[in-house]
Order: sequence, then C-alpha cells, then structure tokens
Amino acid sequence: MGKTSRRKFTAEFKAKVAIEALRETSTLSELAKKYELAPEMISRWKSELMKNAGSAFETSPKGEDEFEKEKDRLHRKIGELEMEVDFCKRVYKKLGMPIPAKK
Repeated sequence: MGKTSRRKFTAEFKAKVAIEALRETSTLSELAKKYELAPEMISRWKSELMKNAGSAFETSPKGEDEFEKEKDRLHRKIGELEMEVDFCKRVYKKLGMPIPAKK
C-alpha cells in the first residue's frame, strides 16, 4: 500500500470556502460535500477568516514595517563603516604606509 499524502489548499481556496460559509446560503454539510472537505475544516477556516479579516485593510503588513526599520539600520551601519574605511585610508596615506590588501 502506498502512502496517501495530505491535500494542500491555497489561501485563495480557503478564503473562497470560508466566505461561502459566512454567507450561510448553504449548510456546512452541504459545503463539505461540495468541496469534499470535513465540516470541521470549513468551520476552522471560517473562524480564521473572521479573526484575521482586519489585516486585509491594514496599510502595510506588520512584518514590512520591521523590515524597513532593519533595512534603515543596516544602511546607517554601512555608511558608518564606509566613513571609517575612508578615514583609515587617509591616515595610512598621510603616514606613508601601504594600505593592507583585502583578504
């Protein structure tokens, strides 16, 4: 006997089924038969949609703000390090020392 793998559903499919369940034009049992799903799965998707519906109207995803802050911090750090390298090069040049080779 071969192993049966679990079915994977896209977010769009889950949303479609959950919205249809929210409309309450069909019972969970009817939807479960229509989409070949367990009624519990549809209930779970429906409650997930209700819980996370507000995030659809956010201006930016939560992770995006953190990403931008980290990106800005790293750009500042790069600028600081470039200034330090330039300073060191000027000092080496004034002292007449050869600049160490990159590794």
